Amino acid sequence: MEIVKSLKAPGAVGPYSQAVISHGQVFLSGMLPLNPETGQIVGETVEEQSKQVMENIIALLEDVGLQLEDVVKTTIFLDSMEDFQKMNQIYGEYFTSHKPARSCVEVAAIPKAALVEIEVLAHLK
Repeated sequence: MEIVKSLKAPGAVGPYSQAVISHGQVFLSGMLPLNPETGQIVGETVEEQSKQVMENIIALLEDVGLQLEDVVKTTIFLDSMEDFQKMNQIYGEYFTSHKPARSCVEVAAIPKAALVEIEVLAHLK
């Protein structure tokens, strides 16, 4: 097992790793809409936060030599399912022709009072 630590993506806000590589898979922890440099939430709307989350995912994937096309599964956590369509619009701008398997659930709360969090499973080339 290899622990991934990237300066291009937000650091872990607890006792966990940004990502772990194991058996040809890359497991990204849930990504929040944080500015990698400041650790502060970016954006007040689910659209702004979704864009930041996706940019953070791209940065972390790039650090291990991958891109969004290598993602096989995502799990999306929303503060409110009322934001699903707005989040889905942004998500669809990033996953255009490649559409990984996905789950999306509403949760009682997301760390740092974020509106969205996304975790990713990718396959190493």
